[in-house]
Amino acid sequence: MSTSPPSSPVTIRDVARAAGVHVSTVSRALSPEKRSLISDEVLRVVEEAAQRLGYRPNRAASALRTGRTHTIGVLVPDITNAVFPPILQGIEASAAARGYFVFVTNVVDPALARPVLERMLAQRVDGVILATATRDDPLVDFVARAGMTAVLVNRADETGRLPAVVSDDRLAMKLAVDHLVGLGHKRIAHLAGPQNIPTGVGRRLGVEQALRDHRMKPFRVVECASYSREAGAVAMQQMLEAGPAPQAVVCCNDLVALGAYDALRRAGLRVPKDISVTGHNDMPLVDMVDPPLTTIRLPHRELGWRAAEMLFEEIDGRAMSASTVVLRPELVVRKSTGAPAAR
Repeated sequence: MSTSPPSSPVTIRDVARAAGVHVSTVSRALSPEKRSLISDEVLRVVEEAAQRLGYRPNRAASALRTGRTHTIGVLVPDITNAVFPPILQGIEASAAARGYFVFVTNVVDPALARPVLERMLAQRVDGVILATATRDDPLVDFVARAGMTAVLVNRADETGRLPAVVSDDRLAMKLAVDHLVGLGHKRIAHLAGPQNIPTGVGRRLGVEQALRDHRMKPFRVVECASYSREAGAVAMQQMLEAGPAPQAVVCCNDLVALGAYDALRRAGLRVPKDISVTGHNDMPLVDMVDPPLTTIRLPHRELGWRAAEMLFEEIDGRAMSASTVVLRPELVVRKSTGAPAAR
């Protein structure tokens, strides 16, 4: 039985012929960067012809011609953390507007980050966005040596070698501390994030500075092993076992705050009647827990969008130098904080 040979792929010349325009016109019309040079009427004709013929851009040929693959890579440390989906949404919105495709990799084990980046290098991505940076991160050295175009998001490189988009961790903690002090709390403790991560350090320093501004010291500080509910529960239990309970606890993120809820509930302590609790991130559904969590709201989608915009400026050679963009947080007051109980 004979079979017909597979049909050859539709080319840009086929689209130009069907639309009755020059090949260069089709090239501009189908390029996100150049389509603004074409009139709306011609764009409509070209797009209809391309859709009718089933045209698909040949990315490999385009990469050979332009030196770009129109792809970027993104590394996140925990895709299950509610912080990262809106960051990714912002990145993808910026990338889609330019016709870029986004490769996302979940790097739970930091040791896997370099092999992932090497694979992305082999795939010739045009740039990468890293949400995985740790303090003194060797990955930053690798990126610099490899000549990769890279931007950090949610965590900054303390040496300032790579551009970054972050939220103001110290201001976030000042907002939480000022709120608790305003309610009358004196014994304010902190469940700190991992101190090998820039956000963990920044938020701890923010709590300490905010308390100094009120001529106070942290009642107690316990470092969490990770930014997770389980780690928050363990750290809160350790805090309770170390001595008298605090009046209020500033938690390094919402998941840790939920873990603190668990430990306090097991100890027979009520939030906020016995201990007030604040979180950080305003992740989805923290307004639905009992009691609804007072927390710090961050512009996560804007973090991702701004990081991608900075990356594309780097790719296009329009960035002047490495810089850090800091976005402002805001306090969201709910029912997990209240005046200290009379003793």
